[in-house]
Amino acid sequence: MPCKTLSQCFAQSFAARRDKTAIRFLRHGRIETDITYGDLDRDANRAAHAFLDMGVCKGDRVILHLEKSLVLVTAFLGLQKIGAVAVPLNPGFKAAEMAYLAGDAEAALIVLGPDQKPVVDEIDPDCRTLLVDPGRPYREIDFFRSSPDWAPDADIGPEDPGLIIYTSGTTGAPKGAVLTQENLVHDAGNIIRIWEITEADVLCHALPLFHVHGLCFALNTALMAGSSVAMLDVFDPEKVTGALVGDTGGKACSVFMAVPSMYAKLLAYAEGKGYDFDHIRLWTSGSAPLLPRDFERIKRVFGKEPVEREGMSETGMNFSNPIHGARKPGSIGLPLPGLEARIVDPASGADKTPGETGEIRLKGPGISPGYWRKPEETADAFEAGWFRTGDLGNVDEDGYYYLTDRIKHIIISGGENISPKEVEAVINGFDHVAESCVVGIPDDRWGEKVVAAVVAGPGHGIEAQDVKDRCKKQLHDWKCPKEIRFVDELPKNAMGKVLTDEVKTLFES
Repeated sequence: MPCKTLSQCFAQSFAARRDKTAIRFLRHGRIETDITYGDLDRDANRAAHAFLDMGVCKGDRVILHLEKSLVLVTAFLGLQKIGAVAVPLNPGFKAAEMAYLAGDAEAALIVLGPDQKPVVDEIDPDCRTLLVDPGRPYREIDFFRSSPDWAPDADIGPEDPGLIIYTSGTTGAPKGAVLTQENLVHDAGNIIRIWEITEADVLCHALPLFHVHGLCFALNTALMAGSSVAMLDVFDPEKVTGALVGDTGGKACSVFMAVPSMYAKLLAYAEGKGYDFDHIRLWTSGSAPLLPRDFERIKRVFGKEPVEREGMSETGMNFSNPIHGARKPGSIGLPLPGLEARIVDPASGADKTPGETGEIRLKGPGISPGYWRKPEETADAFEAGWFRTGDLGNVDEDGYYYLTDRIKHIIISGGENISPKEVEAVINGFDHVAESCVVGIPDDRWGEKVVAAVVAGPGHGIEAQDVKDRCKKQLHDWKCPKEIRFVDELPKNAMGKVLTDEVKTLFES
């Protein structure tokens, strides 16, 4: 019987293979916990009842603000069983970032770790929290152990929200993309079909769990398909290589999903060391463009061409190169089943012909109904039922799509989306700064790196390190400018708009 909610899909998968290892969690490259599908299901049931006892109800938002861990997975699965909405956040967010996100989400509960507690206490010491230490072995974490282990009764439908993923907004304020049960089920089912994910696969999971890439494309897909997951606490090239080839115990992995910056580090570590990767059938890359030279290097070192794909927080996965058929370097591939895609003139909405560049617009069952508490931005994101991606691209005669630029001024560094406006707001809040412009420039390691052109206020002797220090106090490290250039004035057009392309040229020398 086809499942209509994520929890239903998981229940069917878990029931069919209760004694099989679902997740092998590796901490510092060593096995900490092996958990079967049956035990994971029982623990998720207990977590669900624990959340209910805390007063969490269907539709409530629950922020998951802790390091990658098996208990984070259990909490996510438990929330899905009661129809609550999981809101995973980067555990490295600073107080200024969390103040906005916690207020915007209107969370009924924040599940956090010891490192995150001081940040949350600083912004709101009275908010309701559940302290969990993900650094402890999973079997020692007890907040749910005494709760009932049967599945709770919950009336959850396809249109009910299951997840909110915050994505950088072009105006600086992050937007919470609401993903419904239908969105989540469709997305995972699509990936299982096109990449032929089965229970025979072992997924090497080295991605964070606060993005759709690691949570939806990787974890949800593997658990629905009944695969085993070798989950690493952090990405480390040496530890990842050990998991891929089976040196950490258990089966060697057959599937690896990563972003280009991860591949750059993995290639630098593994190349020339004689590792045998022939057993890995699928290497996928997404969240940022993969350079054609890196495509060829992956093919040479790992023995297979990578499968490039494209997705968004608001839409799930949209495009993928085929696993059977031509994979075109630099292309994001073909539209996934059920997705309609168009290339249009951004101003008129008129369709472009193959080879012509325009905005990519999408329609399909994986696309979010909108942004949490942002009706105006939701309305702006759609036109006649088509989602406006803000990405410029084209399609060739074979139907393969390519990204060429972005209408939305979002920087993608190491697979992370960064709003220049958010960084500029921090820099411009410095008394010694008159104005600034933050842009992304090409970088071999990160894809793009964040840089800032700064105009100092009159009479102020500000230095680059002062700006960097201020950013580090208020922003996660990957948002902070790696390079600062002081200028007398920012290049602007006749209407006073900053010319970002000219700003980028300041960093070419």
